[in-house]
Amino acid sequence: MRDWWQDLTDLVLPAECGGCGRPRAVLCARCRGALSGAGPCRVRPVPEPAGLPPVHAAARYADEVRATLLAHKERGALALSRPLGEALADAVRAGLRAARTPCAGDGGPSAGPRPVLLVPVPSARRAVRARGHDPARRIAYAAAGELRRSGVPVRVLSALRQRRDVADQSGLGSRQRLANLAGALTVTRGCERLLSAGRVVLVDDLMTTGASLAEAARAVRGRAWAPAPDPDPGSGSSISGPAFVYRGETGERRGEQRNGPVQQRAGRRSGRPSGTAGAEGAEGITDVMCAAVVAASPDAFEISRN
Repeated sequence: MRDWWQDLTDLVLPAECGGCGRPRAVLCARCRGALSGAGPCRVRPVPEPAGLPPVHAAARYADEVRATLLAHKERGALALSRPLGEALADAVRAGLRAARTPCAGDGGPSAGPRPVLLVPVPSARRAVRARGHDPARRIAYAAAGELRRSGVPVRVLSALRQRRDVADQSGLGSRQRLANLAGALTVTRGCERLLSAGRVVLVDDLMTTGASLAEAARAVRGRAWAPAPDPDPGSGSSISGPAFVYRGETGERRGEQRNGPVQQRAGRRSGRPSGTAGAEGAEGITDVMCAAVVAASPDAFEISRN
């Protein structure tokens, strides 16, 4: 009831633009341009987590885009899910094109019988309760609607769940995050066969370090995980392995609180290089085609590596 009433209120009486605060607009033309006007790009965090699939982002996480995502996520401006979903849909299309996967409605041949499966990175249960919604999942449904309207056979599959609490990542370095977040996600029971029946695209609202997407890819691939190496001596961290967890969460950093090193056992069995994306791994292990996000850290756009 709360979500329904908020949706209705935001659609009928938008108080202000989610990006710049201009009155009487869900998202003004200027902020829409910042969100999706430049077109999606391939992004790479530095350092790049092991097992991270190719990621495309619609916009840089700054200024109006940052304000829009926070308004949707933290302030419950639910009407923003539609323009955010449109931006995410563009990033999904770019990822599928880069993976050379046929995408109906995009000038290529028919996508065939295997649907595209948008698998959102799940929020922590306590964050969903506090916010009253799961931002990434809501945006994923909006993106799926946009993709279907252009002829792409797509569905949202909420196949991932957190199997343990994780630490607040603010202030942790990349190696500490690996130790903290290893093995935090798992596939929901009954979804394994559904995942193998489609082309998996991981989706989230934001990527900063790539930690949550890498951990989501590990869980979907069904590969074993091992504890990360201890942080560098003198780093001041007491985190030595994935068993060290504590409660607490920073709202804006929710999206980067799940990651773990990938044990490339399945990759070795299949003969593929580690981290290589494909429709399906060895022995029926599901792999990830690509990942797509609404926004990524500006630094991730500036790195160009062949």
